[in-house]
Formats: sequence, structure tokens, C-alpha cells
Amino acid sequence: MTNIASRDAVRFGNTELPPEQQEALRKAIRVEWATMGFLVVTTTMVFLVLGNSQAMKAAWIEDLLSFLPPISFLVAAHAIRKPPSEKHPYGYHRSTGVAHLVAAVALTVMGGYLLVESGLGLLKAEHPTIGGIELFGNTIWLGWLMMAVMIITAAPPVFLGRAKMKLAEKLHDKVLYADADMNKADWMTAIAAVAGVAGIGMGLWWADYAAALIISASILHDGFKNTRAAVSALMDKRAMTYDDGKPHPLGRQLDEYLRSLDWTEDAKSRIRDEGHVFHVESFVVPAGRGMPSLEQLETAREACVAMDWKVQDMVIVPVAELPSEFLPGPTSGGEH
Repeated sequence: MTNIASRDAVRFGNTELPPEQQEALRKAIRVEWATMGFLVVTTTMVFLVLGNSQAMKAAWIEDLLSFLPPISFLVAAHAIRKPPSEKHPYGYHRSTGVAHLVAAVALTVMGGYLLVESGLGLLKAEHPTIGGIELFGNTIWLGWLMMAVMIITAAPPVFLGRAKMKLAEKLHDKVLYADADMNKADWMTAIAAVAGVAGIGMGLWWADYAAALIISASILHDGFKNTRAAVSALMDKRAMTYDDGKPHPLGRQLDEYLRSLDWTEDAKSRIRDEGHVFHVESFVVPAGRGMPSLEQLETAREACVAMDWKVQDMVIVPVAELPSEFLPGPTSGGEH
């Protein structure tokens, strides 16, 4: 039974996920597919009532762009399961970062385009108009349908975002976190679009472009923030928490453990975030400058790996003194 369970276990490369993370991954995949289904419905609904409103156009394009993070997550979740090979000795964990970068750049480009287009429309003082539509034998103002659609579609992304946020923390998944962060702010897009359409109805033609500018700026902000985070991760930035809020505490925990060993005098680690898992290099100064035995090194390494499922690769390097130029902290250049 144990062998069968092991074969059926979910892996990120050679890393077998603990039961909690396996369940979190399955839930995340289901939630992302549910998000895609929801987006198919909402983009269709918004397109059908698009009209001449620039705010509605911006909201519709944002809905289309919202497909990118779920697609990126699902593609990366498949790619990272491939085991390391001779050509890719570190595995395929970086596919998460690549997917994150592609989605972020697309957001940035489209956000910039919409911001310029909406700004030009405002400067040219183009007056958008919203006509009527015949429904069940009655002619009604299309703006009512626009606002109704935006209000109906505003709430679900917030709940989806909250669900994804919890799963992103368990999986240490920054693509999932970025998707959740965008979902939680989607209600602001809906409110801005409603305000723009209502402005047209009240004769305030500029309100539509102002709302479009707000939506465009939101898309551009998401794009810049995610591009910066994705590029930093691909450039081997110091391992951070899933939300990039602070350095990951695992480094401190590893150093405290290694310093507590009776055969070490000092220790310091550097951690490379590969996407979901970490590659750790720990430099240790042996007590009395004597070389530790192979058994001591292997026991310490196994204990470090057991601390957290994210520790995929662990290297312990005995050194005469800590190489400060390779480690987090002050460097010869005065940086931190």
C-alpha cells in the first residue's frame, strides 16, 4: 500500500508534496478551472452589452487579461511535475517564474495601451453615446444592462481571490498569489465601469473616460508590480515569502539549527527560490577548524531537508570563515 501511495503522490520534480500541499494543489487547480469558466461567462456578458462606453471596453479587456494568470498557473503546475533531466539538472521549477513574467508583461503592455487610448479620448473630448435596445417588446436604455452586468459580475472574483490567497500561502505559489490579488480588486473595476456608464446617462461624458483611466491604471499597476516581482525572482533574489512581504523565515531557522550543532562554530545560508521549492547552500565553520565527518554532514543535511517540504536541494559547505560576499548581509560594496 505504501508503494502505491508513493507512486500516486503529487510531485514537484523530485519533491514529493506533503498531504496538505497535495490537497491544496488539487483545490487550486479546481479553483483556477472554475475561474476560467466564470470568465468565459462574464466576458461574453460584458461583450454583449459593450456599447460605445470606453469604461466598459476597458473592463472587458481586463476580463480577457484575467485569463492569463489561471492559464499560467495551470501550465506551470503541469510543467514542474517533470523530473530533472540531463538537460535540466535543476528540474522545471522555473517554469512558474516564466509563466508569471509572461502574464505580467501582457498586463503591463495592455494597461499602458488602454491608458493612452482613454487619455486621448478624454483630451479630444469625444462624447460617447449609449442607445437603447429592444427587450421583450420594450425599448430600454442599454446603460441599465451595462450596469446590471457589472454589478452581477463584481462579487464572485472577490471570493475566488480569498480562496486562492490561502492556497497560495500553502503552496508558496507567487503566480497564484498574483491571481488572487487581482481577483480581490476586481470589484473596483466593476464600480468604476458602473460610475462611467452612469455618468454618460447624466450627461457627464467625461466620466466614462475618467472611469476607463482608473481601470487602465489598475491594470498597469498590476502589470508593473508583477513584472518587478517576476524579474526579481528569475534573477535569484533572496528567497521571500509567497507575497514578497519579507525574507522567508526558513533561512533563519536553518542557520539557528546549524549553529546549535556541537561540531559547528558558525553558519550562514543563502536560499534560491526556484518557484515552489528552494535550493539551499549553507556555509558552516567547523568548531576547532576540524573537518566534520561525512556522517555528521549527512545527518545535518537530512535534518535541514526535513524542516520544510520546500527544501528540495540542500548543500552544506565546510569553510574556514564565512564568505560574506556570497551571503545576505553587508558586502564589500556596502550594500545589504
